[in-house]
Amino acid sequence: MISFELGVEDLADTRFAISPIEETALSLRVLREPGLYALHLPWRRSVRARLDPSSTDLLTSLVGPDRAIPDFLTPRPTSFAATFEEELAVVRQTPAEVVRRDVLAAYPRHRLPEVLRDMTAADDGPVHTLRDTVCDHLHRYWDVAIRPSWPQLRLVLEADMTYRARQLAVGGARLLFADMHPNLRWHNGVLHIDKMIGRHRVVASGRGLLLLPSVFAHKPTPPLWPAEPPVLTYPCRGVATLWAPSPTTDVTSLAALVGTPKARLLGFLDEPLATVEIARRLRVTPSAVSQHLRVLNATGLITRARDGRHVLYRRSPLGDQLVGQ
Repeated sequence: MISFELGVEDLADTRFAISPIEETALSLRVLREPGLYALHLPWRRSVRARLDPSSTDLLTSLVGPDRAIPDFLTPRPTSFAATFEEELAVVRQTPAEVVRRDVLAAYPRHRLPEVLRDMTAADDGPVHTLRDTVCDHLHRYWDVAIRPSWPQLRLVLEADMTYRARQLAVGGARLLFADMHPNLRWHNGVLHIDKMIGRHRVVASGRGLLLLPSVFAHKPTPPLWPAEPPVLTYPCRGVATLWAPSPTTDVTSLAALVGTPKARLLGFLDEPLATVEIARRLRVTPSAVSQHLRVLNATGLITRARDGRHVLYRRSPLGDQLVGQ
């Protein structure tokens, strides 16, 4: 078990961020052990044929036998949503001793695979060379496997943060962590993370807590090293619908009346949804959705209600009649 001891100031400094390089690194687990990530099999099938096997072999070797990822590949974000290139530049500057330490930590009870043996070299030169090679491969992997889907992934991550922020505002830390994952438990100012390889307690001491929602995380994951500031990567909501086909409700007649985009909106607004979640499901921008929502609301086909800082939309009784519900 790993525990984060959080004081009042740490809770006040609890915040969220999005890390494209972390999503890229965590997706390597899906390539290596597809049987454990059934929801991502459609993504895996779509990118596998386009990847360079030699490059992929090196990258997946960085995933330890217990699916640990070396900390240096997932640097702590310094802004809410840094670009992949900005984060990769940080990885390229990682000192050799940190790279060596983190790779060995991912293989605590096992020998390193042959492709990573240079990590144990006493001389820093081979470690630097291997680090730079990993960064080059990681950049190409991002371009092929993650970047084309990044807008879609980011909408999922932002929708989760919207939900979590509401939980924190309504019920504090207890409600924030209540349904985040079964392995998390909040008690008396301490966040306990069960079923971890490590066994240590981290005192935040005013450093706050950074929360990183992740599409590819299978369980909550803190840094491997206890000296690192408190960061928690956790599985986000909405992953089950991420690779699903876009809604294809038969709304031919309705589309002729109100237009296809508005008809599709009405087709699944039988539950309250925020703009960012609607945009994610339709795979369009939130601004495009907002235009249609204004028209549908003005004509009485949907209703809107404010929930904290967010506005939720739902089909009205008139809208139900129009779609035949």
